[in-house]
Amino acid sequence: MPLLSVQNLTTAFQTDEGLLTAVDGVSFSIEPGQTVGLVGESGCGKSVTAFSINRLLPQPSGRILSGSIRFDGKDLTQIPDDELRAIRGRDIGMIFQEPMAALNPVHRIGRQLSEVFLLHTRCSKKQAWDQSIALLEKVGIPEPEQRAMDYPHQLSGGMKQRVVIAMAIALKPKLVIADEPTTALDVTVQAQILALMKDLQKEMGMGLLLITHDLGVIAETCDEVVVMYAGRVVEQAPVRDLFSHPRHAYTRGLLASIPRLSTPRRSRLRTIPGTVPPLHLMPAGCRFCPRNGAPADSPTLTVRPPFIEAAPHHFIEACPRCSGSGTGEAGLMGETGPLAPVAPKPAHQQKPLLEVKNLRVFFPVKTGVFQRTSASVKAVDEVSLTLQAGETLGLIGESGCGKTTLGKAIVRLHQPTGGTLTFQGIDLTNAGPRVLKPHRRDLQMIFQDPAESLNSRHTVGTILEEPFIIHRMGTPAERRTWVAELLEKVGLPAGAANKFPFEFSGGQRQRIGIARAIALKPKLIVCDEPVSALDVSVQSQVINLLLDLQKELGLSYLFIAHNLAVVKHISDRIAIMYLGRIVETGPADEVYQNPRHPYTKALIAAIPEGDFTRTSPRPLLSGDIPSPIHPPPGCTFGHRVQCANYQASLTCDPSPHEVSPGHFIQACPCALAAVTPALGKTER
Repeated sequence: MPLLSVQNLTTAFQTDEGLLTAVDGVSFSIEPGQTVGLVGESGCGKSVTAFSINRLLPQPSGRILSGSIRFDGKDLTQIPDDELRAIRGRDIGMIFQEPMAALNPVHRIGRQLSEVFLLHTRCSKKQAWDQSIALLEKVGIPEPEQRAMDYPHQLSGGMKQRVVIAMAIALKPKLVIADEPTTALDVTVQAQILALMKDLQKEMGMGLLLITHDLGVIAETCDEVVVMYAGRVVEQAPVRDLFSHPRHAYTRGLLASIPRLSTPRRSRLRTIPGTVPPLHLMPAGCRFCPRNGAPADSPTLTVRPPFIEAAPHHFIEACPRCSGSGTGEAGLMGETGPLAPVAPKPAHQQKPLLEVKNLRVFFPVKTGVFQRTSASVKAVDEVSLTLQAGETLGLIGESGCGKTTLGKAIVRLHQPTGGTLTFQGIDLTNAGPRVLKPHRRDLQMIFQDPAESLNSRHTVGTILEEPFIIHRMGTPAERRTWVAELLEKVGLPAGAANKFPFEFSGGQRQRIGIARAIALKPKLIVCDEPVSALDVSVQSQVINLLLDLQKELGLSYLFIAHNLAVVKHISDRIAIMYLGRIVETGPADEVYQNPRHPYTKALIAAIPEGDFTRTSPRPLLSGDIPSPIHPPPGCTFGHRVQCANYQASLTCDPSPHEVSPGHFIQACPCALAAVTPALGKTER
């Protein structure tokens, strides 16, 4: 018998519009030691399926209408609550999507881990504490005794996720359900977490249900893949078979939407038109047909397709339109082909649009009763870069390296501590509000979280009209016309102006944020992680939109992200940032094809590309970024890389070193050790 067998699971929620089905007849199974991936866009029912298995649906609205969930021989839909509570945590572990929400902010880490043992075993508080320390060490947290005394906010994102994993595996469960465990993490931390989960699974022999929308993670982690769309399973197959021979149009669309390192730079990404329909508008038949170009009177919309075995162990929802190279595939995939890049003028004929020299942004750390400054957070430390008109400079690095702080300093949302910031030939480093105001029209920013950056009490029309009002542009009638044009430019209907931000999907809200940024026809836009939290299908739409707008309006971008594949695709040049400093910069293709700094190599190696030909284990970057309050001496990266020149790196003063035309690295001994064989003799 399988460890977990879900058969014809149907879950619904009672709402003002009636009983709406979120999971509709889902079936799959997991064997002991097997990893099954559950993949699909946001709103497809993945998390609801996970919560149904554990019977953690919100009450009283959520309910399981039909089907069975057999775990270790018991039907979890039929057993009493007391028996189910004993199974949760002990036999079924759960890793939640947002670790900060899963951890209690007012209790220390050690106490929260100890509760698992105190609730499910007969042990003393001392024994529970000792086992908690051992768990923290097991999941790779350094100095576990000290970390056990910390509160959640004192840990990095990767450490918090490791704590949540420790809680899930504390009692050596038979099954772990991981709901988007790496979505918000950097690629380096993500690689560490996935490797950790693989090692623990191998050691304990547990089954793993991995829920994610990242197909690269699925490819490198799972044995079997279940693709969900609009509450139903549309395809299920072994991972290699699914990636090599996807049979459903939705699966093909997801795979085609991913920007890869091998994708031609600035080419047009394939997209899936539309979005997942809301629950109250689900068609009775094939739910993907409306996005695959089916006419409103198509018979496929009224009759539910059968779920058949199209090949050995490869199952598919057999819609005549979506299950094969049929009618709608060309429309589904969208246009392809390279975009014509904006051709910058020769460097000797124009000055840079933006020039940053030795920029520093420090934040004071105040302690004591009198709040005296005792130290400084060196968020940005001696950064220099240039950006030409019509160019895209990608800025990449792990969380905490200072990318967002640098971006906000450039648009003067942070006051620089030192250095110079020159925009269009004018020094804005210490400019006051009156001097800055006219330049704000040319300097705009797209924020990482559109839900947080858009005022939830204002309509979209009011939000988009506000920049014109601030700069005293146009009459009310003209501003309304401009708002309608902005919405059309970013692919939203004119009626969106009368709606509030919460009425839109994540991708649509990001489009609203882009519309606000381009409203005043700026020269430079700082894009702060604009696609990091989006599904791959929506991500490709937003990237295409940014490239289209750049071509049409002649925009320059500072594109901030932690995914090198996305940055490489959209950028002309790339700058790699680590602990407040730029460690490598150069042409995008050159940095990807011939990375010189060990940190850049680690970032590229950490990207999950779904390479089934890989025979050696992925090289992992150990540890986290050190504190910017007390950075390591000399080369700040030397402590994280195994290098014979490590001792020399502690006393060096890294400076830019040109390893090829336009390609610079931070010239510490560790980096030069890797460069020297390729260049022959290297001068410091």
